[in-house]
Amino acid sequence: MSDSWKLSLPCTRAEAEAIDAGSIDIDAVLVTTETVEDDVEHWRLDAFTDNEPDADLIAAIRALAPSAAAVVPEIEQLTDQDWVTLSQAGLEPIREGRFIVHTEAHPVTPTAGERAFLINASQAFGTGHHGTTAGCLTMLDRMSGAPVVNAIDLGTGTGLLAFAARQLWPEAKVMATDIDPVAIDVARENAARNGVDRIAYVVADGAQSPEIEADAPFDLIIANILAGPLVAMAGEVAAIAAPKATIVLAGLLSTQADKVKSAYRAVGCAVEESDTRGDWTILRLRAAEMPVTNVPSDNEGRENWARDI
Repeated sequence: MSDSWKLSLPCTRAEAEAIDAGSIDIDAVLVTTETVEDDVEHWRLDAFTDNEPDADLIAAIRALAPSAAAVVPEIEQLTDQDWVTLSQAGLEPIREGRFIVHTEAHPVTPTAGERAFLINASQAFGTGHHGTTAGCLTMLDRMSGAPVVNAIDLGTGTGLLAFAARQLWPEAKVMATDIDPVAIDVARENAARNGVDRIAYVVADGAQSPEIEADAPFDLIIANILAGPLVAMAGEVAAIAAPKATIVLAGLLSTQADKVKSAYRAVGCAVEESDTRGDWTILRLRAAEMPVTNVPSDNEGRENWARDI
């Protein structure tokens, strides 16, 4: 195996959560870790890469942790070590409802009724370790008795939430989309690794594409992205929703929840459930009883489009 490298910087919890929730175009595996329990100031950012970090990569990673502007990054050569295993070392398995999400470094044996997914950290968002993704898993698990025939995961990232939908509703059609072709490749690889089939993968910006519109309406829409794109996409999401469809939204800070709720109420959706995970909120909404048509698209905030993530 060729030598690999690790670059480390201190960061804050807020910076770590922004890294975990964002779509970041950096050729490295990024892992954030709490170094002092329940301390918002003491976290660490590790970047694992195949090649020695050059000035551009160092600058890009430093920009993710402004609180460490005066800190010299630690750069370590990982000679004869499995850097993928090292990059997963801080990601302990999580359990949300019937789902377990784990990495290769932490294999698990599911019990009866549980479904384990192997999801390694990668260039796509959605390992399950971020509160937004974990909250979505629980939200979906609680919906397992509801009838779903056509589901879509907008901004799928690693594909995890689409996989959960396939597990919960094995007879339903499931589509997974992302603006990033790399994320779609990662989702396909994860599906093969976990034995998940019959998911349609689409590269798409938002909820408007010929493939999405051809399969609409959807009675379950999942969008674990960011508040800006969620607000911008409210009309698009409403337009592809079946009457009374369930819409699960995540990736929004709790301080942004009212703005997101207002945007979806304006297109006929009603908030039915809200779950808070740390600083993040997950929403379950019910779409309007009558289909929404001719809703203009709002492009504000699309520059922050992410993932499933």
